[in-house]
Amino acid sequence: MSHLFAHLARLKLIQRWPLMYNVRSENVQEHSLQVAMVAHGLAVIANRQFGRSVDANKVVTLAIFHDASEVLTGDLPTPVKYFNKDIEAEYKKIEAIAEARLLEMVPEAFREDYREFLIADEADAELKQLVKSADTLCAYLKCLEEIKAGNREFNTAKGRLEAMLDANPHPAVRYFLDCYVPSFTLDLDQINQML
Repeated sequence: MSHLFAHLARLKLIQRWPLMYNVRSENVQEHSLQVAMVAHGLAVIANRQFGRSVDANKVVTLAIFHDASEVLTGDLPTPVKYFNKDIEAEYKKIEAIAEARLLEMVPEAFREDYREFLIADEADAELKQLVKSADTLCAYLKCLEEIKAGNREFNTAKGRLEAMLDANPHPAVRYFLDCYVPSFTLDLDQINQML
């Protein structure tokens, strides 16, 4: 018997942004879906617009599992996780232990099929970078949504994430920012008028 999927189903119970007031709460499971969709978009952009050959299906799968270890660790807020280098290094160790524990839950016959998706260090570097970029984009989109709803609590996070995205060297990220992100500042009627 394996408890893997029983654990993964609990990702919906792990709330993101736990130290910040949220107009609408967000859980890790729904966040992972959005990251997967954005990562797929980045892969398609990279392939079609910039001549890359990224495996879009693999990047989606990697994105689906990118925060899976949080079902064992919880979502440690960014200001805590990166408070100093010692805490960051210790948390990386905790994440690695949680990732290994999840992989142990996979029946042995399937372990190699899950290894690169559950163990962060096993993933392809380019795919991992696209997922990280998608993760940052999704955090930025969350900030835009919260600010649009009148929540100024996310102003500082928005600025920090904007700087990270502006510094991101992958051209697909800039394309995504220019093509898709402006719609997130519009209301539903404005979006529908543009169809």
